[in-house]
Amino acid sequence: MARIRLKELFKKKSKAGEQAFILIGALLLGCFFFVMTASNVTTKDYDVQVYDTASETIRSPITIENEAQTERHRQEASQQIDDRYTVSSEITEAKTDAVKEIFSAIGQADEEDRSIDQRMDIVKNLLSESVKEDLTDRQLEQLLAIPIDEREVSEKVFIDAITGFLEDGVKRDEVQKTREEMGERIDYADVSSETKQALRSLISFAIVQNASFDAQETASARAEAQQNVAPVMIRAGEIIVQEGQTITNDIYEELQLVGLLNNTRNVLPLVGLALFMALLTGILTYETIHTLTRQTGTSKSVLLFMFLLTGVSVLFLKLFGVLGTADQHYYLLLPAAFAAVLFRHLLSERFAIGYAIVYSILAGIILNDEIPGSLNMEAALYYLFAQLAAVYAIRNVKDRAAMTKAFLILVSVQVISVLLFLFFAFEKYVLESVLLYIGFAVLSAILTLILVAGVLPFVEAGFGVLSETKLLALSKPNHPLLKKILTDAPGTYHHSIMVANLCEAACEAIGADGLLARVGAYYHDLGKTRQPQLFIENQMGRKNPHDSLSPRQSAEIIIRHPYDGAQMLKDNRFPKEIVDMAKQHHGTSLLKFFYYKEKEYNKDVKEEAYRYPGPRPSTKETAVLSICDSVEAAVRSMKEPTQEKIHSLVDSIIKDKLMDGQLDCAPLTLQELQVIKDAICQALTGIFHSRIEYPADEKVKEA
Repeated sequence: MARIRLKELFKKKSKAGEQAFILIGALLLGCFFFVMTASNVTTKDYDVQVYDTASETIRSPITIENEAQTERHRQEASQQIDDRYTVSSEITEAKTDAVKEIFSAIGQADEEDRSIDQRMDIVKNLLSESVKEDLTDRQLEQLLAIPIDEREVSEKVFIDAITGFLEDGVKRDEVQKTREEMGERIDYADVSSETKQALRSLISFAIVQNASFDAQETASARAEAQQNVAPVMIRAGEIIVQEGQTITNDIYEELQLVGLLNNTRNVLPLVGLALFMALLTGILTYETIHTLTRQTGTSKSVLLFMFLLTGVSVLFLKLFGVLGTADQHYYLLLPAAFAAVLFRHLLSERFAIGYAIVYSILAGIILNDEIPGSLNMEAALYYLFAQLAAVYAIRNVKDRAAMTKAFLILVSVQVISVLLFLFFAFEKYVLESVLLYIGFAVLSAILTLILVAGVLPFVEAGFGVLSETKLLALSKPNHPLLKKILTDAPGTYHHSIMVANLCEAACEAIGADGLLARVGAYYHDLGKTRQPQLFIENQMGRKNPHDSLSPRQSAEIIIRHPYDGAQMLKDNRFPKEIVDMAKQHHGTSLLKFFYYKEKEYNKDVKEEAYRYPGPRPSTKETAVLSICDSVEAAVRSMKEPTQEKIHSLVDSIIKDKLMDGQLDCAPLTLQELQVIKDAICQALTGIFHSRIEYPADEKVKEA
């Protein structure tokens, strides 16, 4: 039962049926988008073990910090920092002063008549208690034995040496080593061996530990070293393991870290992708529904073609993404603007632009070299610029000059886009690569034009879509039917041209299709060519045949012309929109002249006999044509059309059609009717403007 109702809904030509068809198609298209892009936002799983050989080159899908490796590097940096020691300046100064004190005391006790014991007693008395405690008599005896002429040099050498060592700091475990180095320094002094021996005996007194371990300073230095270590990052797209390489423990840890050994990271990206695809399909759905409100003649077959062409375009995009990589730039060859141009001709320019934006975003995702979290902005912007340029430039595929201009515009935009990204990049490209990419862009433009020129006519003919190209072809004065109107009914031809000008101005003022209204106005009175002499604009001052016909006969002849014209248009395979405009432009209006003429002698005459059978105008363009047709005929019959008279006439005609219900089926608002009225009045004022009255030839001669 539900299945039958669904079929009836699709067969039924209603707004609800069209919207249901669009929503189901958009839902399927959104699911297709999701499937095509799922692999570009999720990570691939690998079943590998340590010491296996990699069967393919594996790249990181994400950018993430390798915290374990970072910590190892920080520990290594910390271990490379030596212990920090605090050197005691007090000890250094005390020992230096003590040595100076010893040499000074020895100098004061130095007299020739004194014995060694006397001199030693004097030195001990002169030395401070702290110094005497650390010195032995043997050390004093050796120092007292230093000759006077070497004492000053010895003092200087010794003090300079211990000052240097002590200021550098002497650690506990380095005391003995420092004393040995001190001894080596003394060996280089220019003194006698006995003096050197005496100085060596003082080393143990002078060189002591004066550097103590500073835990706080050491910890601070190591912490600073750890902070200076940059985090070890695994970048998106970075090669983790090359094909044929052995998977070590470190490589295995990296694979596990970036989520290539499990599927735990793939849930949230898919949720985000689903929301993103819903947003993109929502844009397409809204633009499709908006297009239908402006083009009521769009069939479900066109919508189905739109969904299929969009799916095929994305499928080709995925194919280029699988076969190549982002570095190879093969995507430049894809004639992505082809579908956008078709949509511009089949649906609307606004829809084509919306599609171009959606397609470019999908290109940025699909061509990201399957690196989740990244977009190929070069491809996205390249496709966007190419599609917008093509939508703007490719309009009339049958005009060689127009196609040549479109080709130059498209090639220029695509080549500039390629060069733009090459100049922006930090990478250096060789000339051969630059020329290759430019060649890709030029070839893409050529393919786009070839596909559009070859496919568009068949698509338009197959779906019966009324495109701008087809309208332009129908509007050419050398069209056989327009020639027929001009030849058989010249008054009707002139009337149609005037109505066309009014219709185009009024439709463009309210945002309707001005070109469609103009072409429809050209052919709306084609039925009058069956019997052109029976219509007053073609009688050219001749006797009116209706004077010899009854009002009923005259009404039947005039009422038949919209349907004769519609049938002639059908026979010549004109678009349905033009046929409907010819059939509906009089709606169910009343032929008042003949109706009241018969009513003068037949009070029982029925109004229905003098009304057009309809249908009433169903589109904005047809409603405008109905108004302009009546207005042009009425204004033409005015003897002295002034601006005030024209405004009053147009206002009365629109009100009459509203009161008669002729505009009930047309999607026009009261505000739009006011805009239509103003546009028609402005156009008529320009046509029927006041002119200079030129004098007669006799008056000119007299002057």
